[in-house]
Amino acid sequence: MRILAAALSVFVATALVPDPAAAAPDATKRSVPYYASISASRARMRTGPARTYPASWLYQRQDLPIKVVAIFKQWRRIADPDGTEGWMQANLLSGTRTAIVRGAGAVALREKPVSGSRLLWRAAPGVVGRISQCGNGWCRMDVKGQAGFVQIGGLWGVEAGEVLP
Repeated sequence: MRILAAALSVFVATALVPDPAAAAPDATKRSVPYYASISASRARMRTGPARTYPASWLYQRQDLPIKVVAIFKQWRRIADPDGTEGWMQANLLSGTRTAIVRGAGAVALREKPVSGSRLLWRAAPGVVGRISQCGNGWCRMDVKGQAGFVQIGGLWGVEAGEVLP
């Protein structure tokens, strides 16, 4: 009888512990899909939502933008800029918005969000930067302290009509 009572008390105690994934803002306030970024310097993408599933990719690029397409407990199904999909633990991701330069040529980082404004920098395809102040087809992009406004069409990690403060 004591064993049953002890087992029951453990079961009740664990049932009352809140699930940290349920309290996470991503799980409760965001609807999928949404953009985020990889926060870890090494992050494994898995074939399923548990550590028991095999790793399909090892990402070694912190701040790489990803798109969260599904949520399962503390796991997120993500798509990377090349379209590869798999599962990653939520604690390896960040809400920090980043984008990667896509296309054949470099994009211009301008002083103001206007085509004719002064050219400050150029970013080659594959360059990743943090984005903010998106609207009217432009985003402010910061690449390790070198910032300027970029047209959204040359980026992956932000939607065409998206507005960011």
